[in-house]
Amino acid sequence: MQSLFCKPALHEARPQPTNYLKSPLMSEALELYISMKGRDSDKRFKAYAKRSVGYLFKAVKDKPLSEYTRSDANLLRDMLVTRGLVSSSIKRNFEVVRAVFNLAEKECDLGISNPFSGVLFLNAKAGTSRPPLSNTEIKRIQDQCFSTDDDMRWLIALISDTGMRLAEACGAHVDDLQVNDSIPHIIIRPHPWKQLKTNASERTIPLVGAALWSAKRILENSNSAYAFPRYCNVNSHKADSASNALNKWMRPLVTKGGVIHSFRHSIRDRLREIECPSDIINQ
Repeated sequence: MQSLFCKPALHEARPQPTNYLKSPLMSEALELYISMKGRDSDKRFKAYAKRSVGYLFKAVKDKPLSEYTRSDANLLRDMLVTRGLVSSSIKRNFEVVRAVFNLAEKECDLGISNPFSGVLFLNAKAGTSRPPLSNTEIKRIQDQCFSTDDDMRWLIALISDTGMRLAEACGAHVDDLQVNDSIPHIIIRPHPWKQLKTNASERTIPLVGAALWSAKRILENSNSAYAFPRYCNVNSHKADSASNALNKWMRPLVTKGGVIHSFRHSIRDRLREIECPSDIINQ
């Protein structure tokens, strides 16, 4: 890797650390990050990484890692604040930039600190919270799903009584749906077209209520290996497209701010109501 990315710089504007001569450009560090994370085929992963580092290039420029300073990090933060990004979005972008920097720093043995670590976000505005849906709203949505009975409503119903992420549902394989087991369940696991958000995201969720109805309807009408072929293919899933369409359909049925992701918050509330232990809720 060092022969490709940790190559001598062509200029030295000021005295540099000992390892400066093999310091890669941030753009090269980004290529290294995408390659070594083993997710080169994940278009969404690549796009998000390139967008986050692209913000840095707009705020400062592409230059060797050893030339970046805390002032550059603050310029990036200020630009994102000016663009109107909320604090949570700014922090996520910084997480990517930090990760790209850290990986290249370790691989190239640069021995330099990461100027994008520990940045304060005091001037960033808080994001709009996604309120949980009430039991009445959930029942109203589920009744509409039963009535309409199509693949988009199966997707909503599946999420409504499991709390799984939209991307996890969109990328499900039909074999992940185990409705004939003694305890019907869905297996959340990675596939070539869908990576999980974290390693801990791999899990098994019981299927009950509307989610069990949804899983049965999916299998009864299946003519594909994918649970939702409308939003999934051999290369990727289209969770963003699904989110836009489902949120638009749900809007008249929920209070302001309620979206498909609100089901995850609602599941936590529902589990707390029955005094489910917090460690089980987190799992």
